[in-house]
Amino acid sequence: MSAKVFDTAREALAGLLFDGMTVMSGGFGLCGIPENLIAALQLSGVTELTVISNNCGVDDFGLGLLLHQRQIRKMVSSYVGENATFERQYLSGALEIEFSPQGTLAERIRAGGAGIAGFYTKTGVGTVVAEGKEEKLFDGEPHILETGLTADLALVKAWRGDAEGNLVYRRTARNFNPMIAMAGKITVAEVEELVAVGSLDPDQIHTPGIFVQRVLQGKDYQKRIEKRTLRGN
Repeated sequence: MSAKVFDTAREALAGLLFDGMTVMSGGFGLCGIPENLIAALQLSGVTELTVISNNCGVDDFGLGLLLHQRQIRKMVSSYVGENATFERQYLSGALEIEFSPQGTLAERIRAGGAGIAGFYTKTGVGTVVAEGKEEKLFDGEPHILETGLTADLALVKAWRGDAEGNLVYRRTARNFNPMIAMAGKITVAEVEELVAVGSLDPDQIHTPGIFVQRVLQGKDYQKRIEKRTLRGN
């Protein structure tokens, strides 16, 4: 078995964590989140985190667990509407927020992973998103400069993976995970199914193992729905 494979999430994070670090976490809502790794991050007690993720889970699950323990100092996100703890901490001044439009956030992460320092976009021009950012004209249209994002640690969730860290995501659970896997100095992946090296079709691999330093098979996954809407009888 490859030296990349760890038995538990706690072991997979051993030696990587420190107070004040920047962590990227895959997922969209509760879909495709590395829930085993997030739980291990909570139990580690690491604090003063800057977390880059589309959103911050819900009050009692996902990244919301870290908010509950006040382990997050700053969030870089595009959406925070499902988490009351997030709202309370922000309004009280306990939590710093950097909002980024969703497409811009995805591209900032992709750019960081590709070694691109920044890019210009029309998204956010003339809004609070543009405050303090360089503006430049392209074809007579104003664009603002957005910077690429990287992290000390990237946490991702995949459907299948092998011992070398090659990953395959499933449908919409792919979301931000492939970009985030590229943008961490160290990337740790949890997979629903750990398969033998060579059993994945190379043409179907979404994240090559060169981007992944550690991998584990997750367990006890919860298929949660953030907000359930029911039709009346």
